[in-house]
This record gives sequence, C-alpha cells and structure tokens, in this order.
Amino acid sequence: MSDRGLVFSAGRPNQRVSAAAAAASGSSNKSLKGIIAGGITGGMEICITFPTEYVKTQLQLDEKVGAQKRYKGPIDCVKVTVRERGFFGLYRGLSVLLYGSIPKSAVRFGAFEEFKKRNSDAQGNLSTGRKFLCGLGAGICEAIFAVTPMETVKVKFINDQNSANPKFRGFFHGVREIVREQGLRGCYQGLTATMMKQGSNQAIRFLVVESLKDWYRGYRGDTDNTRPIPKLLTGMFGAVAGAASVFGNTPIDVVKTRMQGLEAHKYRSTAHCFVKIWREEGLKAFYKGTVPRLSRVCLDVGITFMIYDSFMELFNKIWNSMSA
Repeated sequence: MSDRGLVFSAGRPNQRVSAAAAAASGSSNKSLKGIIAGGITGGMEICITFPTEYVKTQLQLDEKVGAQKRYKGPIDCVKVTVRERGFFGLYRGLSVLLYGSIPKSAVRFGAFEEFKKRNSDAQGNLSTGRKFLCGLGAGICEAIFAVTPMETVKVKFINDQNSANPKFRGFFHGVREIVREQGLRGCYQGLTATMMKQGSNQAIRFLVVESLKDWYRGYRGDTDNTRPIPKLLTGMFGAVAGAASVFGNTPIDVVKTRMQGLEAHKYRSTAHCFVKIWREEGLKAFYKGTVPRLSRVCLDVGITFMIYDSFMELFNKIWNSMSA
C-alpha cells in the first residue's frame, strides 16, 4: 500500500509537467493558428462584402466643390455603375483587395493573438486597457505590413476607372506603373492616416468583442474560457463592434482615402488634407460614405469573427489530436 501511494504521488508531478508542456505548446501555437485562420477569414469575407467597399470609396472620391456631383448617394452609385459597366463593375479592384486582404487579416489576428498571449493573466484574461492596447497593436501592425500598400493601390485602381482613359490593365500592371512613376513611396501614401485608422479600428473592435464575450461567459457562468460561444452570437458581437468603429473613425477613413487617391498630390500631409477638406467642404465631408461603410463594416466584422472563431476551434481540435 505504501509502494502504491509512492507511485501515485510520484506520478502526479509528471502529469503536471505534461499538462504544463501541453499548455505551453498550445500557447506558442496560438499565434500561428491565428495567422492561418486570419488569412483564410480575410479571403472569404472580402469576396462577400466588396461591393459596399467599392460604393464607399466612389462616394468619398466624388469630391467636386461647387459643381454637380456624379453620384446622389449610395443607391445611385450602384445604379450608375451597373448601367455603365454591368454588375461586375461593382467588383472593380477586387483582385487588389483579395491579394491584400489575406495577409492583412493574417497579420491582424496573428499579432493580436501574440499580444494577447503576452498580456493575459494566468487564466488567460485581459483587462479592459490591455484589450484596447492589444487591438491597437494589431491594427498598427496590419497598417504597416499590409493595409497601406494594398489600400493605396486599390484606391488608385478605382479612381483610375473614373478617368477618360484608364491606364491600369490589372493588378500587377497597376503596381508596376505606380512604382515606376512614384517609386515604392507611391504604395505607402497616407501611412500615418492608415495607422491611425487601423489602430483605432482594431482597438475598438477587439475591445468590444472581447468585452462582450467576457460578459456572456460571466452571464453563462463559465469557470474558464474553453467553452465555445455560439457563432451567431459571435457575429452579433462583431456587428456591434463594427458599428462602434465606424462612428469612431470615419473622418480618419475619409482623409486616408483622399491621401491615397490619384489627386493625393494636392495634399502636403495628413494634417494639410484634414484642414483642406474642412475649409473647402465642411464637416459633412468627413462623413461621406458612412451609410455604405456602416452596412459593409457591420457585415464584414460580424462575418470575420464568426469565420475566425470557427477556424480557431477547428485548428485547436487538430492541434490537440496531433499532440495527443
């Protein structure tokens, strides 16, 4: 009996070591899983939501002062585009966003998982301030490594369509022309505004989603964070987060779009662009495209978090079965 007790007590430290090793392995793999799941998520959601992004960008670029504007509103923009270029005219520039959306989402979620891993407590929880900062860091990372060059090329593509003689024949041709004429800097116009936009975007979104998830877990009486949250509810949390981010930073989005358009040479800096819009077009100009952006972002963020959480759950099962 004494021997059995000795074996049992000796085995428990080994079990604890094994559990700790498994936990450490799962923690180290979380960033990798976030990158893979984020990349897949980015490709899927952009194919669903692109037409509203196209309409938003067209309305923001319709900046004529003291003259008849081309579009009366988002619905008119859709009608004019379909009438002149057919239904697939609403997908003009999709390839640019598709090429950029996959790495953008991969960087965003991979960075957030890494920041979250480094700032969570022993139970895997984040304080409100740390949720905000982790989202802010994720947004800045995606702005530098993916969003700025992708958004610059996308806006130039859509703006080029409005010219009498479009010169961009495709994604790679457009990038080559931009770099040839303006250098690599031509793909990084509006970096400051983009960092402000993406940083505030993701700070707000991750803060809202993570806070709502924590609230739901507390309401449900969960003792840990392992029980999955229903996907429809996750989508609703994402939609609320998306709406909060739209009202929080649409002015920044307008400035960013102007700084990345073909008429960007009119502005000396992000601050000059802001002042020029304020003086010439007024406060309302900073909220151009809010309606189509609101519909797109709520749908976009809701879908994104639903897809991302689904793939993370799938990858957790695969990783666990491989390590078992």
